Amino acid sequence: MSSLVELIASKRDGRELSRADIYRFIEAFTSGELADYQMSAFLMATFLRGMSDAETVALTEAMLHSGTVVDLSSVEGVKVDKHSTGGVGDKCSISLVPIVAACGVPVPMVSGRGLGHTGGTLDKLEAIPGFRVDLDMGRFAAIVRDVGGCMIGQTAEIAPADKRIYALRDVTATVESIPLIVASILSKKLAEGIDALVLDVKVGRGAFMKKLDDARALASALVRVGTQAGKKVVALLTRMDAPLGRTIGNALETREAIDLLFGRAPVDYTECTKALAVEMLKLGGRARTGADAMKLVDDAIVSGRAAEVMERMIAAQGGDPGVVRDTSRLPRAPLVVELRAPRAGWVERIDAFEVGICAGLLGAGRTRADQAVDPAVGIVLGALVGERVSRGDVLAHVHARSQDDVDKLRERILAAFQVGDSEPETGPLVLERIEARAG
Repeated sequence: MSSLVELIASKRDGRELSRADIYRFIEAFTSGELADYQMSAFLMATFLRGMSDAETVALTEAMLHSGTVVDLSSVEGVKVDKHSTGGVGDKCSISLVPIVAACGVPVPMVSGRGLGHTGGTLDKLEAIPGFRVDLDMGRFAAIVRDVGGCMIGQTAEIAPADKRIYALRDVTATVESIPLIVASILSKKLAEGIDALVLDVKVGRGAFMKKLDDARALASALVRVGTQAGKKVVALLTRMDAPLGRTIGNALETREAIDLLFGRAPVDYTECTKALAVEMLKLGGRARTGADAMKLVDDAIVSGRAAEVMERMIAAQGGDPGVVRDTSRLPRAPLVVELRAPRAGWVERIDAFEVGICAGLLGAGRTRADQAVDPAVGIVLGALVGERVSRGDVLAHVHARSQDDVDKLRERILAAFQVGDSEPETGPLVLERIEARAG
């Protein structure tokens, strides 16, 4: 049997590790036998040398079994979750859970917090007064069973090895490794006790993956490894050059997510959410075709069932269900300032990365994991890509705590909008669909 140092050397030299070797390595790390600096060396070796699919499956399952796997055997039906790689204005999960649950597919969802230029689902949910995301696994399972969906954060019970490894990746320049990303995402998701997973892999200026080829490689790896781990997995590649929808900021995005449940959200955000819901319903066995699934989604919205599920989920998680019918109960910033177009023309581009950074600087985001966020502040787009504006039309509504906060960011926010003389070609929102190959 090889020593732990020999296993590090094997990966450094590009040799493939066995399933038993990888399990032993993760067990040694969680027990304290393997030091952080040794795991850091292993992570860098993996970053440079890569991993086979078999190694990535083993790493995923070893991290998964480092903690508790939720028992959802009391929940009938195919349990389906969705994961997004993150983008600016991406509040799809908040609308998806009640829509898909209202269609009869249970959705257990463990979400994350925002960091850098992208927002986090947990921060948006916590803008709802009283809403709790720190539930234990028993309560989580009970809400999924009784309501149809529940949204919580990663607890100490869920894939604890991943939490420690991710912290090391963040400070050792090893974040951008596809095998490590795949193992991190899937270990947390599989720990929820799900049967199937839909992935939204964002690509573009406001996404983690800027290039289509990189996003395709990540999506393909997630689908392959997830399938080899025994789950049904589908991925969509979706554009993230401009913010999704009109809102960037926690309460603002939660308000827009609720609006979708009443059929009054922006077209791009609605399209993305419905596309993901269709895939979830197909994996959940509620529809055979996309058209059939879309009918179920539309009916859940028009009938009001999705909004009712949202109310029940919020109440079950300690929040104020009244926000669903009256979104004015969500936090509001004391100051809203309009930034106006300096010239007439077409909105050719909105830099999602810059808008996300500016929203964070207003207080809507964080640069360190231990920072608090302001639920009320953010940016609402007054014009979207492809729209024509006149000089003086509102490009953005800045929701802020003070005029000084706005003044510091005014020119930067305006510079994120490119207004020109030509109507832009926007292209499709969903770029590709990736599923496991038969056989």
